[in-house]
Amino acid sequence: MTDIPPISVQLLSDPKYLCGVRELVAAVAGRLGFSEEECGQIKLAVDEALCNIVRHGYQRRKDGQIWISLSPICNGQDVTQLRIVIEDEARQVDPRTIKGRDLADIRPGGLGVHIIREIMDEVVYEKREPTGMRLTLVKTRCSCPASKP
Repeated sequence: MTDIPPISVQLLSDPKYLCGVRELVAAVAGRLGFSEEECGQIKLAVDEALCNIVRHGYQRRKDGQIWISLSPICNGQDVTQLRIVIEDEARQVDPRTIKGRDLADIRPGGLGVHIIREIMDEVVYEKREPTGMRLTLVKTRCSCPASKP
């Protein structure tokens, strides 16, 4: 078995390219059997992560490198999870300090980390060597039937 992800994309930290990545992630998740709601949630988590890289990591520079890879995780024949790895060469931060702001602090912005942690089942921030960060996101596909009110 190889460690090469089935889908890998490299892009610049220019916000105009983020919509294409969001749509790619949602489409792949859908093809892997995630519900429409789950696809939207995964897309939102990836969007928040990419926006944080552009805004905070690259401080809005449009020429920074970002890599994103998508890998299904199978349990036998069935895809049960989607692993998304986002890497950059931006400013490093201590992963222990990456926290969403207090939800009681009502004001615009600052909820990206909270949203990512709420949506995804696994969220791991790591420093890359010699520079940059790596964010690994894992979403488990819900196998339960949709509940109706």
